[in-house]
Amino acid sequence: MRKVLVVVDMQKDFVDGALGSNEAVAIVDNVVNKINEFDGEIIVTYDTHQDNYMETREGKYLPVPHCIENTDGWLLNDKVENALVGKGATRIKKPTFGSVKLVDVFSDVNEKDTEVTLIGLCTDICVVSNAMLLKANYPEMNIVVDASCCAGVTVESHNAALTTMKMCQIDVVD
Repeated sequence: MRKVLVVVDMQKDFVDGALGSNEAVAIVDNVVNKINEFDGEIIVTYDTHQDNYMETREGKYLPVPHCIENTDGWLLNDKVENALVGKGATRIKKPTFGSVKLVDVFSDVNEKDTEVTLIGLCTDICVVSNAMLLKANYPEMNIVVDASCCAGVTVESHNAALTTMKMCQIDVVD
């Protein structure tokens, strides 16, 4: 079975930067442990915006500049980056919540023989978006979200996203 770990947006701005939270900081060690223990392929996504972020649709709804490409906040959390050393991770920049490029990575796989585990930030925006894109494109793929390695904008929205994913036959584990 092909096993893939998708580390979603564990960037400084989401952990302890512009949009950081105590809940995001609290999952860093879990994420590091998951990466260290994982035996399979690893894909890392980067929320990636440009200097004109405030002029974008997202910038109008979320007027907090974050993850501007090549800034310190765009980089992965240092502990997460260190855990990825030597793992040969594939890195994907994404300009919005869900990544079409991530979906394309699996275009040649036998979905019944593939397990994808998603972890990262934010459960209620980018994790759920990517999980749902994968589910829509590969309905027979085993898609798992490790809740102990995810945090949302709020605890309530994190839990709501987990419930939504469960209802869509995505396995949620702790």
